[in-house]
Amino acid sequence: MSLPTPPVADFVTLVGEPREDYTLLDSGNGRKWERYGPYRFIRPEPQAMWEPAIDEWPADAEFIPGSDEEGGGRWYYETKAVQQGWPLTWNGEVRFSASCTPFRHLGFFPDMDPVWRWMRGQIEGASDPQVMNLFGYTGVGTLALSSAGAQMVHVDASKKSVAQARDNAALSDMADRPIRWIVDDAAKFVAREVRRERRYDGILLDPPKYGRGPDGEVWRLEEDLPEMIANCRQLLDANSRFLFLTVYAVRMSALALGNLVQVHFADLPGKVEFGELAVREEARGLLLPTAIFARWSQPELQQD
Repeated sequence: MSLPTPPVADFVTLVGEPREDYTLLDSGNGRKWERYGPYRFIRPEPQAMWEPAIDEWPADAEFIPGSDEEGGGRWYYETKAVQQGWPLTWNGEVRFSASCTPFRHLGFFPDMDPVWRWMRGQIEGASDPQVMNLFGYTGVGTLALSSAGAQMVHVDASKKSVAQARDNAALSDMADRPIRWIVDDAAKFVAREVRRERRYDGILLDPPKYGRGPDGEVWRLEEDLPEMIANCRQLLDANSRFLFLTVYAVRMSALALGNLVQVHFADLPGKVEFGELAVREEARGLLLPTAIFARWSQPELQQD
């Protein structure tokens, strides 16, 4: 017996444009030159296979990768100020601390800007929408949705990340917003929410390739993602607004993600889309790909 499937839209590219909190200045020769607020950084970028547009890249810090293939390396600083972190603001609403982490990131993922804006549009007009952010990291996405009126559940296995997310909420004057801060293994938490028969209007899912929960639980993306999507589906219904799934640094197709979401959401109205996240380079307008995604949404629920 054939199962109904929702229509899958064309391939979509969500582009992060140059802005005050983040700009991709230039890229090439396996590196990228970025501005985070007032400071400039150089980081590895294997997908930047072209020649850079600018010969010299002055930077406040550069991350030099190690010789292994496991993502090792270290930061080299030209400016002491960036070693302690510095404040940034997203969209004039969310204030947070950026910092040079040992994992080459800087405390948030700037290419998520168009994702946060899209999700805010999905909940527009909803009454007290309930949204969950899984693998929520330092909470910039949680606060972006909270500032748009969502009641948030923020889940991350790292106690340090959740503490930083709460600090960012305080910086944003959102400490009293309806946000539940949960330190837990995301897969276990979602499974418990299913057993509790909870319901959400939206879910943001940003899992790592590999991770560990607070009690030693092991997360492996290729093995554990299908069950996670199946459980997330149980938390959404015909009146829910969206699910957004992003995946970084894996040898996986966006089409595979789209198929996974399509199969599990076949019984709901709405549409499934898949594609890539990218940021636009300021030097010449090239789009640098950063991640793949799949999403389900019901645009017809939005009010004009």
